[in-house]
Parts: sequence; C-alpha cells; structure tokens
Amino acid sequence: MKKLLLSILLVSIFSCGEKKDNESDESAVQDTVAEQEEMEFKVLDSEFIEKDSLMAPFAEAISEFADGRYAEIKPLVYDKSIPEIQDAISSGKLSYEELALFYLKRIQKFDRNNELSLNSVISLNPNLLEEARQKDEQKKAGGKHPIYGIPVLLKDNINTENMPTTAGAVALQNNETDDAFIVEKLKEHGALILGKANLSEWAYFFCGDCPSGYSAVGGQTLNPYGRKILDTGGSSSGSAVAVAANLAPVAVGSETSGSILSPSSQNSLVGLKPTIGVLSRGGIVPISSTLDTPGPITKNVVDNAILLSAMSGKDTKDPATKNIEVIADYSEPLENASLQGKRFGAIKALMEDSLYVQAIKDLKQAGAEVVEFEAEDLDLPNFTRLLNLDMKKDLPDYFRNYGGELEVSNVGDVYHYNSQVPTARAPYGQSLFEGIMKDSATPEEFTAIKDTLKTNGRQFFDVPMQEHNLDGVISINNYHAGFAAVAQYPAITVPMGYAENGAPKGLTFFAKPFEEQALLNWAKAYEEASHRRVSPENYQD
Repeated sequence: MKKLLLSILLVSIFSCGEKKDNESDESAVQDTVAEQEEMEFKVLDSEFIEKDSLMAPFAEAISEFADGRYAEIKPLVYDKSIPEIQDAISSGKLSYEELALFYLKRIQKFDRNNELSLNSVISLNPNLLEEARQKDEQKKAGGKHPIYGIPVLLKDNINTENMPTTAGAVALQNNETDDAFIVEKLKEHGALILGKANLSEWAYFFCGDCPSGYSAVGGQTLNPYGRKILDTGGSSSGSAVAVAANLAPVAVGSETSGSILSPSSQNSLVGLKPTIGVLSRGGIVPISSTLDTPGPITKNVVDNAILLSAMSGKDTKDPATKNIEVIADYSEPLENASLQGKRFGAIKALMEDSLYVQAIKDLKQAGAEVVEFEAEDLDLPNFTRLLNLDMKKDLPDYFRNYGGELEVSNVGDVYHYNSQVPTARAPYGQSLFEGIMKDSATPEEFTAIKDTLKTNGRQFFDVPMQEHNLDGVISINNYHAGFAAVAQYPAITVPMGYAENGAPKGLTFFAKPFEEQALLNWAKAYEEASHRRVSPENYQD
C-alpha cells in the first residue's frame, strides 16, 4: 500500500490530478453526484475566450443547420465509433460537412458560458467547414484511411497551423506555428483538425496547487459526469472531457506521467500511453524529452487503434522514433482480439476496490488467468528533479526549433512574464516553475537520476512478470503511471464502471515496450466482455 500511495502522489502532483477512492461499483452513473459538495475554484471561466468569438467563423452555418437535421444525424454520430460513422457517410446518410457541423453545434451548446459549460475547447479551426466540404468532394476515391474526414481535437500543447499553441499559458497566446509531426501525419491520412483542447496549464507542471484542468487561457475544465464535483484528471483534461461529452469524436492528449491515463479514466474513456518513440514529440510543448509522448483518447478501443495508426511515423527530428517499426494499422488485428490464455498480475493492495475485483472476474470469464501479487516496495527518487532538469533544457529547445515569434525563450522568461500580472496569468502561483529555475545538476548526476528511476520502474513490473510468467499487469486509473513513465512502458486504460459517487474508473493494462498491439487486443477483448461505459447523463441532448 505504501508504494501505491507513493505512485498516486507522484502522478497527482506532476501531471494527473488523480483522486483515489475505493468505492463500490455501479453499472451506471448515479444521482448521488448531485448530492455532493461542489469544488471551489479561484477561476472558473476564461478571461481570454469569449463564446461568440470562438464560434464566430461558423455562426451562419450553424444557424442554417436545422435542429431537425441535427436530430436526424444524432443517432448516426452520437457515441458511435469511427467505422460506424464512416458507414453512415458511405451510405449517403451523412456528409463530412454535416459531421463537422454536428460537433460545432454541440460545442456551441455545451462548452462555454452556461449552466452546463465544460470549458474543454480553447480554439477551433477556422477552415474546418471548408476542409470538410473538400473531403466530401474527394471521398469517392478509394484507399482512404479510416480517419479520413473525421474531426480530431488536439491538446493545446500540440503545434497546429491556423490556431496558436498556448499550452494554456497567456505567454503563448500568440504562438503561431507550423503543424507538429503527428498533425502532419493526421492530415496526410485525411483527418480534419477540429480545434484545440484545454489542458492543465503547461501540462500540469506549473502551479503545484492548482486544480487539474485549469489553465489561464482556457479556464477551468469540468467533468461532465459531475460538473464542479468530480475531478477531470489531467493534464489532457479538455481532450478527455470533449470526447466524453461528444463534443469531438476523438482527441489527442500527451503524457509525461499519467496525463492521458488520468483524464481518460476520470471521464470513462479509452486512453493509450504509447512507448516512447512510437509517436513523434516534434512540435509538442515539452515537459520531459525522457518521458513525454502523445497518445489517443477515445470512447472505444477500435477508434483508439485507428487514431494511433494515423499518427504513427518516423520523424527525423525526434531521434526516439529512429528505430521503431511503424505499424500501418493497429485496428485490423482487433477483429480477433482475445484474452484466452493471457496471464495478468493483479496488485493485492487494490483488491479492496470492488470495481477492480469485478474487472478481474470479467477477465477470467473471458479466458484470462489472473495472479495476485504483492507490489515491490520501491521508491522513485528524484522524480521531480528529472522533470525539472529536462524542462529546463527542453523548453528552450522547443522555442528555438518549433515555437513562433514570442517574447519568452525559457522557463525564467515565462515566470517573470506571469509575475507582472499574477492574478490573471498565474492565480494559483508558479511553484513548480520556481523549482525548475532553482534546480541544476552535472551531466553525470542527471544520468544517474534517470538510470535509477528507469531501473526502479522496470523492476516494479519485471519482477512479478518474470516470477509469475505474466503477459501484463493490471491496475486502476493512473495509480501506477509513475512507474510506467520512468520504465518507459506503455499502458492503456478502459472504462470499468462507476463508484458510488458516480466517479468513472478505468482498468489499466501495462505491458513491455512496443507491445501496443497486445495492449489494444487485451483492451478490446475486455471492452467486449464488460461493456461498462455509459455516457454522461446531462450531455445526451
């Protein structure tokens, strides 16, 4: 239990905002959410985004998009997978332009300045509808990728032309850039870039005491399963919230330690954190070149595999991708996904959680073998220092190689910029940035820090996997994301139900490096065996 609490503490401080509660399971979100006390926030709505200006490029098109047509389209789109949406388009029941309008209308309705607002979207692609019409004109040509014409929402630390990349920070409001490498790949395959998602500012390595989902630019993202009650998770908060509430079909997040796993599980979604190097980090505002990776956030496993495939590729500017094998299609093997004969390790300290226990039963009924084990009593020393030292070096590299024309070029510049108007730019303070500025190490000390962390992280998983001949380890939400981060092991989380207070939870699988296909197969088989996901009740109109 000591190590469980350590892991939760680490990821909650650095990039997640995870809240642990071992509550009994429910098959659907309960009304008890409404009875809980609301969270208190220093800042709720953004001072830098106005709903009318956000929607201005689409106002006329949305007004002409009749409610009747929206109602006709909704059964074809709402909570549907990418293949189901593509089938509707192929049959002529729907166009890519109408698909884009459907999500724009929902963003207008649910995302800003009303009693249900979620504050999940920072900016929208002004050319979205024009690009969607082009997809409609070109769709008859064969050989299209499944992502073709599908709107994709990007966490706002991912460079994208036509929209600034802010990382949620006021200092980056004018950070106009070219596309990140993964965005180039998405566009090559025909994806539509819907817009940019709110996030925990600077990927939650900034203010220390701020709530997950808060950024100065985007305001406070809220959880649709319990608005102002349940934590959103972070730092990919807006990416997850938007997908959960059907404001986007799929989204891209990024993870350093738990930042995909946390919001995905907190919002009843599928989130994959790939092995470092499977996806390029080129053009993404960094925390740590040692640990950072983008990854897909979706409502189901098939969409997750499709989005991962569409972003994959070797980037000559990101050496981590140099020796990877690029997988063209992670989704096709899912047709034969099975748990039969697979062996998973279940952590004994988690057996008090009834949702976890039920998930284990589901795995066994689907043919898996589950072995309980006592987790190794391991520390992750100097985890903070690893992030400090990496960001101190990596952020200036980003500004120099990928950033726009800005007044800041390093952490110190950003800190001093925010200090000029702290109430608007840093209302929760900048304690983690202060730590970055004060920290230093020799190259030898830094290498030793990384080596110790990687050794301890791998030992946490490798010892039980070798002792019990396991294919993978199962956990809850992002509880052991810190160990996977420093081990550079991939992970996927899948909805496993809801606690008594209505909080979603995910069953999280960990595997050895470059076993993304295995993770997706296990997740798909578990998803089919359990069917735990339920959409948030107040966002089904």
